Amino acid sequence: MSFLGLFRRKKVEDEAARRARLLRAGRISEGSILDITCDDAGIATQIFFTYNINGVDYESSQTLDSVQRERQQDYAPGASVTVRYDPHRPGNSVVV
Repeated sequence: MSFLGLFRRKKVEDEAARRARLLRAGRISEGSILDITCDDAGIATQIFFTYNINGVDYESSQTLDSVQRERQQDYAPGASVTVRYDPHRPGNSVVV
């Protein structure tokens, strides 16, 4: 890291911008749902998923948006899902 790099501000990306960037420009991979959490009404609110990039297994979680909550049957444990990830930081991902 250069000397001036020590004083450069790191860009902070909010969750909506991160998600939009990954959906627009992220690489695509296949993953599978490990588990879900539901609210008191039985509606899925969060998913836990796994995917493999270049022989490395990644696990992550994601809060479902309103459109995804309407399709909660697609996120049953064991279901295959499409994952978009950042090729420079593969641990940064979202389920489509």
